[in-house]
Amino acid sequence: MTADLIVFGEDWGRHPSSTQHLIKRLAADRRIVWINSIGLRRPRLGLADLKRIVQKLRAALSGRNGAVEREPVPPNLTVVAPLAVPWPGNRLAAMFNRLLVGRQVRRVMAARGITRPVLWASLPTVVDLMGAFGERATIYYCGDDFAHLAGVDHGPVTAAETRLAAKCDRILAVSPALAAKFPAAKTLLLPHGADIALFADPAPRAVDLPDGPVAGFYGSLSAWLDQDLLADVARRLPHWTFLMIGEVRVPVERLSTLPNIRLIGARPHGALPGYSQHWQASLLPFIDNAQIRASNPLKLREYLATGQPVVSTPFPALDAYADLISIAPDAAGFAAAIDQATQEPQGRHAARRDRVRSETWEARAAQVATLIDGLS
Repeated sequence: MTADLIVFGEDWGRHPSSTQHLIKRLAADRRIVWINSIGLRRPRLGLADLKRIVQKLRAALSGRNGAVEREPVPPNLTVVAPLAVPWPGNRLAAMFNRLLVGRQVRRVMAARGITRPVLWASLPTVVDLMGAFGERATIYYCGDDFAHLAGVDHGPVTAAETRLAAKCDRILAVSPALAAKFPAAKTLLLPHGADIALFADPAPRAVDLPDGPVAGFYGSLSAWLDQDLLADVARRLPHWTFLMIGEVRVPVERLSTLPNIRLIGARPHGALPGYSQHWQASLLPFIDNAQIRASNPLKLREYLATGQPVVSTPFPALDAYADLISIAPDAAGFAAAIDQATQEPQGRHAARRDRVRSETWEARAAQVATLIDGLS
């Protein structure tokens, strides 16, 4: 029997997360209620958080679902913008959220005829809502190391994760390091997939892709990006352009002041192959910390699907593809690998595409569907 889903994730359409990739495909044959983020930290006194609070309140009070227009909502999926208090670890906030969010979601469930769904939690703080929806079972989808993830109230969120892991029925972890945190008997390793067709099928060159050799990166420019390494590499390769695509979330003066580094902001997910298929090297320049060692970057398989050379700092998620990636721990090696990318034989391009050809989101979703529908 196909089970319906109540999904707690990030804001729908805000960025193409692994949860969103999976749920979009699971929605093909089941009803799903997606609840936008209920938060992993208390708001701070600052303009960015104030704007975020206003956006959340407007979405919740207007009755609109809050979905971002650049990511269409599948017909079987309903997005809820909840009225919630983002204060992990606070008992009053937990009580308020259970009452208000529970009421909002149950109203949507009733309208859609959903009973006894499976509860899907991509956020540890969902533990305070367990049992509020008459769910038959709960899945914890662990996509990040919340104990070290930037922008999270680590203490209360880690405590919530411990409680959730103990109470849920199944745990899906995206990396071996994350899977090792949980009871083996109910934990399944589920590496990320990729939209192979999108990144492997030929795409027209982006009109704003610079001429000459280009080394590119896409994703948020956050604390885990090794700016010192990138700046050093850019100075060593003045004849290369370094194109950085993504939302800037930390100060980037070390990069923006260099003439051959270009920061062009975010681009829609569907537009990324127009860049990554045509630049000469794809970059994974991460600092070495616990978060990165536990990570499984979405862009890794997307980069490989284009066939283009990949240059990365070392971290465990590369192990299965190490023969197809240039891995360098320092700026000298990183720069040398980039400079050699234009000399690579074409056969390496095909080998990368072949290695990830079967690692589609459809295949991952089919595996998850079997698990979900086996829960009672």
